[in-house]
Amino acid sequence: MSIYNSPIFTVDAKETRRYAGLQKADFSEAMIEDACSEAQLLIQPKGNWEIYNYDSETQTILGNTPIQLQGKSIGKHLQGCEKVILLTATVGEAIEEQVTKSFEEGHYTAAILLDAAATTAVEQVADNMEKTIFNEVKRQGYMMKWRFSPGYGDWPIQQQPEILELAKGSVIGVSLTESLMLMPRKSITAIIGLYHPAPDCPAEPAKKHDCSQCSKLDCLSRKV
Repeated sequence: MSIYNSPIFTVDAKETRRYAGLQKADFSEAMIEDACSEAQLLIQPKGNWEIYNYDSETQTILGNTPIQLQGKSIGKHLQGCEKVILLTATVGEAIEEQVTKSFEEGHYTAAILLDAAATTAVEQVADNMEKTIFNEVKRQGYMMKWRFSPGYGDWPIQQQPEILELAKGSVIGVSLTESLMLMPRKSITAIIGLYHPAPDCPAEPAKKHDCSQCSKLDCLSRKV
């Protein structure tokens, strides 16, 4: 078990604008910055990750109870991997409560921007976790695939309960509703594949999710 609880010192304003879908809207930079500053005060970054052996031929995570991953996209993504890391990250409930309060009080713009800042923050937590993981696994001779979450491609969201359990999300207070929504809502789960690079392959940082290779064309956060 590897608990992660490092703070985020700045919530990315550019990403917050993107998540809010406001690239063409006339909102001032000051409003974006205010939302990011408020988010900074409210977020409670936490994460956890676990490592498992993996059989890429059968797409099976070899935990205490083997779990076969469903879908071609996740199989292709993890092809050649010998181990996988299951991670979960969250920024807690306080920021969600403030978003709800702002909506109820009719402060819709502030609520939208704060919600976007919360999304940005949890992605930053996961990004920082990846950097920490990369430094650890690199010493063991492994390279990393970028993180991949249930719902990407044709990997069914119905496997979310198994992934959350393997990631031990409960130790940082992350759970699932009956409709498979993560709670707190600004939480994520993901899998990262580990593989031994070819002897002549230069060591490179883990790659982030490549929107151009993702089949989820209706994603609001899609960059290309």
